[in-house]
Amino acid sequence: MTTTDANSPKVADPAGSKVRRPLRALCAAIFITVGVRHLTDPGLFLPMMPPVLPAPGPLVFVSGVAAVFLGVCLLIPGLRTVARWGLLAFLVAVFPANLYAAMEGIHLGEMTAPDWVLWARLPGQALLMAWVWWASKVAR
Repeated sequence: MTTTDANSPKVADPAGSKVRRPLRALCAAIFITVGVRHLTDPGLFLPMMPPVLPAPGPLVFVSGVAAVFLGVCLLIPGLRTVARWGLLAFLVAVFPANLYAAMEGIHLGEMTAPDWVLWARLPGQALLMAWVWWASKVAR
């Protein structure tokens, strides 16, 4: 029940809830940070690129720009729908690189972790997609 009467009780905005707002900011910060890392240290991500993909350098650059741009969009109410679909497409697009990294045992840079971590990252991407969907919810 939404009304313009100043004396009427306001309905809570589920898209701006006390829980959703900070988790949305955290989600955006993760994508922005990862995107900046793609741009400032592309060599870290190049070994993850499946050999069948052309132009790995430009693909890492484009994915970095996309992650930063869409992470920022997630913070802007009018662009959250753009962020939602863009980030979901981004996660689908980078899945082959994550799968290739798991299959080949490729870790990021000097990071050493058990190989199961590379495999756990794959279903983790589905959880990240769910988080993006939830975090990008817009009030109606």
